[in-house]
Amino acid sequence: MILRIREAALRVYQERYGDFGPSFATEKLKECQGISIDHETLRRWLIAGGLWEGKRRRKVYRSRRERRECFGEFLQFDGSHHNWFEGWRDPCCLMNMVDDAMGRTFSFFCEEETTSDAMRLLWYWIECYGIPKALYGDKKNAFVLSREPTIEEQLAGIEVIVANSPQAKGRVERSHGVYQDRLVKELRIAQISTIEDAHRYLMKVYLPKINEKFARTPLRPEDAHVPLRTLTSLEDILCYETPRLVSNDYVVSYKRRLLQITHTARVLPKQKTQVIVRELLDRRIKLLYQNTELAYVELEKIPRKEELATRSA
Repeated sequence: MILRIREAALRVYQERYGDFGPSFATEKLKECQGISIDHETLRRWLIAGGLWEGKRRRKVYRSRRERRECFGEFLQFDGSHHNWFEGWRDPCCLMNMVDDAMGRTFSFFCEEETTSDAMRLLWYWIECYGIPKALYGDKKNAFVLSREPTIEEQLAGIEVIVANSPQAKGRVERSHGVYQDRLVKELRIAQISTIEDAHRYLMKVYLPKINEKFARTPLRPEDAHVPLRTLTSLEDILCYETPRLVSNDYVVSYKRRLLQITHTARVLPKQKTQVIVRELLDRRIKLLYQNTELAYVELEKIPRKEELATRSA
């Protein structure tokens, strides 16, 4: 009996899971083929058959920081650039956020690690769980480099902490390793062939599975998240804000766009007065003066120099 199980397990491993580690291969053998064996047993079989080399654990000389005690007390986030789709499309970035106390994770695919994608990641987390106490990212962290008013000022109570090295963000870096090992193979097994299908698989299948397996019970049961007030609009918090001057004809220029303030505005700024241009994540524009939204109409865009040259030719 054991011999037949061994032969079947090794045959399937060679056919389907040749680049899987013993632990992950054991899970997939049970899930997909109904072959239930201990991962250490499979490891011994693979090593004996020359299909796996035992890895020596490196000595750790740096002391590990203790986990925070409550869910929502401390979040680490980062982007992981990787060949997630094994060549059928260009490599892209996986934005990943991990709770320090539980190890619960949330992520999504994007082309590059941009400020907008970092804000979307935080937006999704807040919608699901509430406002966390602290965020931990590296020096290129979009929240630290954001324009005035900062995320810290707008989301009162969130402390933004900067890590000086990838090793300092050990929780999210180890999560990247799990994703790069497991998610790539899961997408292959599921025969995912489009980025849209990859998004759906990540949200509906992979994240629930990975959180159930790796998330742990926090040391204290209290939830440190602060509920989002019903009057608070995330689109007006997680956005870009830029000061601009009102011209003599009440036009504001922003990224080659001309915004004509109309006289229907409740509060009309004077000429040469500074207003705030608020660009939302969906690219919509709001004009604000003294915390009041201004009505405007958009005029024809300012042409680029090369466009002017083409017209005159």
